[in-house]
Amino acid sequence: MDVISLLFLLLLAALGWFWFDSLRALEIARNAGKRACDDANVQFLDDTVAGIAFALVRDKSGRRMLRRTYRFEFSETGNTRLEGQLIVLGDRIESVTMEPYQMMP
Repeated sequence: MDVISLLFLLLLAALGWFWFDSLRALEIARNAGKRACDDANVQFLDDTVAGIAFALVRDKSGRRMLRRTYRFEFSETGNTRLEGQLIVLGDRIESVTMEPYQMMP
């Protein structure tokens, strides 16, 4: 096997790992968005999150990890669409923020 073929296989393996890791992080973010909306007693709209950014950062122990940022939409009444944001560092939720909304009685 020549060097070009080996590099191509390594690149293909890296892309496969990134794709599967992104799917896992997307599922973690979707579940966290649903949980945040359930805890806030609002509707999690479209049952999905959308990736808006990712970066290579260091965690608290100094290891390099991917930080992915996702957005989701929610509604307190069903008539409005408000935005929330999730940050996933590796395989854990770093933060969840939600746009201010009015609590209905």
